[in-house]
Amino acid sequence: MAARLLETIGKLGLGLAVAGGVVNSALYNVDAGHNAVMFDRFRGVQDVVTGEGTHFLIPWVQKPIIFDCRSRPRQVPVVTGSKDLQNVNITLRILFRPMANQLPRIFTTIGEDYDERVLPSITTEILKSVVARFDAGELITQRELVSRQVSEDLMERAATFGLILDDVSLTHLTFGKEFTEAVEAKQVSQQEAERARFIVEKAEQQKKAAVISAEGDSKAAELIASSLADAGDGLIELRKLEAAEDIAYQLSRARNVTYLPSGQSTLLQLPQ
Repeated sequence: MAARLLETIGKLGLGLAVAGGVVNSALYNVDAGHNAVMFDRFRGVQDVVTGEGTHFLIPWVQKPIIFDCRSRPRQVPVVTGSKDLQNVNITLRILFRPMANQLPRIFTTIGEDYDERVLPSITTEILKSVVARFDAGELITQRELVSRQVSEDLMERAATFGLILDDVSLTHLTFGKEFTEAVEAKQVSQQEAERARFIVEKAEQQKKAAVISAEGDSKAAELIASSLADAGDGLIELRKLEAAEDIAYQLSRARNVTYLPSGQSTLLQLPQ
């Protein structure tokens, strides 16, 4: 009895394990932010797109192809030419994701590695087309316009492949060595020209200041001569008194005491 019971339990356990394996193979999960396309061995890729959750399938007959539908970044470097034939190195950063309802067509016509097959080619195509409309100077001064034009054209182009671009931005833009050296030489020349202009303007200002100073000295000399002519010896006597007073004040403050002779000041006794 015990042997038969154990045999029965063993068979039951084996049956449950087989049934569990069959059920498990008939289920598949789609994680958050993902969608699945069903491939049927007899009917091909189905048009129905499965969303998040746990779903049933027919084992061996059906196989789910799961796509990540979240925005993912990708950087695409491109070397192209400007309108004035300057080499331009541009790096474009793209945030992309597939359209959920276009997943069957994407899988059928492009494949699971659609981003590798589509994004580099269309990005290079659009960048070359847009950059060729601007010269090197405009690419620097009108960078926002260039970025907007690239974004609009690239979004329109990507939509034909079932892709959504959430963001497109120019992260890197440089020019060839020859153009960079030419720009640097031009900047140096401009700085030297500004320096020379400043030196000339400074010399002119100094010249004007010298002329004004000379005119002032001449005017002062004329005024003094006129005063002497009008006041006669009185002005000279006044200047002598002022000088004598200043000398006396300075001598009185000196540490080595110095006396002045009594009587008239020595300065006042100078010959007329």
